[in-house]
Amino acid sequence: MFLILAVVLILLWIGGFFVLHVSSFLIHLLLIFALISIIMNFVSGRRAV
Repeated sequence: MFLILAVVLILLWIGGFFVLHVSSFLIHLLLIFALISIIMNFVSGRRAV
């Protein structure tokens, strides 16, 4: 779940930064949240149901 969230946030960051040329700090928060999601994915790992 965190990995999917990270991919979506990274795609939104790429779209906002390169396509729409938004360079405010708020667009970089997406990248920070994406990195946090990736880290949470590796820390929590996959749990057996």
